[in-house]
Amino acid sequence: MDTGRLPLFCFFVALIAAFLFTRVNVRLIRARVGWFGNVNVGEMHIHHVVFGVVLTLLGGVSGLIVSGVSDGWYAVTAAVFGVGAALILDEFALILHLRDVYWEEEGRASVDAVFIAVAITGLLLLGLRPLGWGDSDGTPLGAWLTAGFIVVNLGLAVITLLKGKLWTGLAGLFLPVLLVPGALRLARPGSPWAHWFLAPGARRPRPHKLARAERREERWRRPVIRAKIAFQEFLSGRHDLPSTRRRSRR
Repeated sequence: MDTGRLPLFCFFVALIAAFLFTRVNVRLIRARVGWFGNVNVGEMHIHHVVFGVVLTLLGGVSGLIVSGVSDGWYAVTAAVFGVGAALILDEFALILHLRDVYWEEEGRASVDAVFIAVAITGLLLLGLRPLGWGDSDGTPLGAWLTAGFIVVNLGLAVITLLKGKLWTGLAGLFLPVLLVPGALRLARPGSPWAHWFLAPGARRPRPHKLARAERREERWRRPVIRAKIAFQEFLSGRHDLPSTRRRSRR
């Protein structure tokens, strides 16, 4: 409370709790346990992203109203916003693909989106500022140096993300020292950077670098990805198995 981060903390807790509750609920629906079932209006299935949009708008607008009136109510509205954000991000893959891929391979994008939101919010709670943002010393030179530092970090972050290093790029937004090796090292083989500068279709293809990137991916990256998927499936369920009720999600 002394740091003024109580609303952010309430958002953080609500985001995690709502995501876990939602995943438990949909897994019970998928397993056809007890009274758990889909929300339907006639023949229309109502996805929980709809409730997420409503809660996000409610929490966001209410927060704008009460932010300068009551810290307690501001924290409550932040928690409502967090619940809505969890419901939306849990169906991020549906929004991305414009079809219900909840239990398909593409559905893992939703879990990744939640993990990213939790990680970024956690870093903000620790007091870290993105891109090395900080107050200058008040002089024109200090302001230019601060702005230049932020622009350089942003450029390195963009290069790192284009090279397919998502977590390095996101962590580097708060720990800029990570962006230097992320931007300088070899791109991942399936990344936009590899497609533009390494692949056979590039203007100046570099097959030897692409082959080295593929060997590195197979040796080091694949085990990490398998461990990440195992942890995701422990929390959210398998995304590559058919549903017990038709081909749809639950």
